[in-house]
Amino acid sequence: MRRPEVLLVMDDRARRMQFGPEEDTRLRELARLGEPVRVTAYDTPEAKERLADVEVLLTSWGAPRITAEVLELAPNLRAVLHCAGTVRPLVSDAVWERELLVTNAVAENALPVAEFTVAAIFMAGKKAPFLANVARTRRDDWSYLGEHDVLSNRDRVVGIVGFSRTGRQVVARLTVPGSGPETREILVADPLADAAAVAEAGARLVPLDELLAASDIVSLHAPELPSTRKLIGARELALMPDGATLINTARGAVVDTAALERECATGRIYAMLDVTEPEPLPASSVLYDLPNVMITPHIAGSLGTETRRMTAAALDELERYARGDAPRSVVTRADMEFVA
Repeated sequence: MRRPEVLLVMDDRARRMQFGPEEDTRLRELARLGEPVRVTAYDTPEAKERLADVEVLLTSWGAPRITAEVLELAPNLRAVLHCAGTVRPLVSDAVWERELLVTNAVAENALPVAEFTVAAIFMAGKKAPFLANVARTRRDDWSYLGEHDVLSNRDRVVGIVGFSRTGRQVVARLTVPGSGPETREILVADPLADAAAVAEAGARLVPLDELLAASDIVSLHAPELPSTRKLIGARELALMPDGATLINTARGAVVDTAALERECATGRIYAMLDVTEPEPLPASSVLYDLPNVMITPHIAGSLGTETRRMTAAALDELERYARGDAPRSVVTRADMEFVA
């Protein structure tokens, strides 16, 4: 098996987090590495010298955009293998025009997001994070238990907005006998989803409005696209039943933040937000102070040792590339219209 010339392009944090001794050893077995092994910018003398010979860029968080100017410095470049999720901020039109192979590790990143989401759904059924908020002030008075409607994960309707990789994994976990909650029904809203595929997964495909009006818990898994920005606005939030919970582990821009602030301020619905627009929210946002809102700092996706799954996937792609085998997680120009 040949060993292509490879350059790592990522920030210091990604390098430390994603490459331990095991990953470094495998990388050196698969690739020829010059000095420096890694760069954080393309315009330094050292980077320009490496780019002249490099065949594969192994990228991750912190990698600068690959522009036409960068490609002029890399005449032998054939592939960009991304050790993280979306490549949208990374690739320019010039990458597609050059017909470079581009892959990502979105499938691996979907796993921890799905795990986090299912945990959030269970917690939402019991209103656990919101009861914890109240406990800080009510302390030795537990009478507030009766102020939060039904505290149960049985016989609930769960709505999944976006039958994406993560959305499909969430549905799969919710339908495992003996492991998922005893839901009354799982609904899916996605204009691109196939009804038969959704049904086979154990859910039912419905229009978004129907899902919002029927669901006790709504979990968002739609990509951020022009068509999905503020997909959940004032009208959509008003459709949700009293006491329903909105979970967002997708992209903050899918929700109209101002509308969510107004709706949550009434106390009518609950929200569990791992992503927001903007991110982080300004300190003045009312969402920080509301007992019916839980905010986490974008932790659902791969962090710490979880990121090594994505490194392994990118190195698998590198091995397939070196062997001349077909890649598994190709990203194309057409995909940019539909994925994050």
